[in-house]
Amino acid sequence: MASEFQRLPAEELYKKEIQALIENETNSVPSGWQMSPKSVFTYITGGKSGNTVITPKYLGNDRLVEICIATLVTDRALLLIGDPGTAKSWLSEHLSAAINGDSTKVIQGTAGTTEEQIKYSWNYAMLISKGPSPDAMIKSPVYRAMETGTIARLEEISRCASEVQDALISILSEKRVSVPELGFELPAKKGFSVIATANTRDKGVNEMSAALKRRFNIVVLPVPSDMKTEIEIVRTRVLQLAGSFDINAQMPSESLIEDVITIFRELRNGKTLDGTQKLKQTGGVLSTAEAISLLANSMALAASFGNGKISDYDLASALQGAIVKDESKDGIAWKEYLENVMKKRGSDYMGLYKKCKELNS
Repeated sequence: MASEFQRLPAEELYKKEIQALIENETNSVPSGWQMSPKSVFTYITGGKSGNTVITPKYLGNDRLVEICIATLVTDRALLLIGDPGTAKSWLSEHLSAAINGDSTKVIQGTAGTTEEQIKYSWNYAMLISKGPSPDAMIKSPVYRAMETGTIARLEEISRCASEVQDALISILSEKRVSVPELGFELPAKKGFSVIATANTRDKGVNEMSAALKRRFNIVVLPVPSDMKTEIEIVRTRVLQLAGSFDINAQMPSESLIEDVITIFRELRNGKTLDGTQKLKQTGGVLSTAEAISLLANSMALAASFGNGKISDYDLASALQGAIVKDESKDGIAWKEYLENVMKKRGSDYMGLYKKCKELNS
């Protein structure tokens, strides 16, 4: 049955797989975890548990996944760093879902995130009428994770102000949070940890202090190194999105996906795939996640205003929106790419070239 919600958390979406891994567990399970590290690895990278097929959630370097899981077995927090669209949040969510069965203790880091959102705040109406009490306390996701021995997720930590980031130092060091208003300290239960993510494009916005970095084990998630892996990631996620949003359109063909990934990789790297021609790079982030959104949007256009099959016009419109974020810079780079690369690739690209040129005229 289709869900009435736009997006279910990972533990709900993959409930059967998680349950199968728990039921078929044969290895030692760490305190506070619901399955062993090996089972978490199987959940993330794919495999089989009994008669249940476990779909891969992350396609990439398996060793990086093992390092992430091993980090969370210890008392170290985990920091995932990478370019936009390298599945940092996706991996963070699925690690939490597999380990605790709860990926919803999330703080979204922004310029407006406060220290209270990291620790705790108060219901001021109750505070004024009754004074400080446990009932008047509003617990943060980190506080609740410490209380229950689970994982809290902090997205885009480098978007938070430095003083807000540093509120984590004592928590990650002492594994306790002090509540002086109530005269007690909350010790973290076994299983508590923090998974933070940071975007390399935001480096320098609010640089993390050396003291805070030392509290994390840092794992850098790379852009997919080869075309085959990136195509498989895009194909898998587009299929999932199409099902979630009931997009009644044909899935993009393998060749169409390859064309999009080729365009993205060339503009991203500033040269053609064969390395024979240098290209102007665009200012936008042409990530794997952006390619997934582009193709899902193309399917929506085809389903809503076409015959259900992605046309060159649908794809050209989506490419235009994804690539040209700044007309003065991206527009020039895109026009040069059309004339110097796409136009010369012959009949396979000619239809798409013409529609892209129309949109740029």
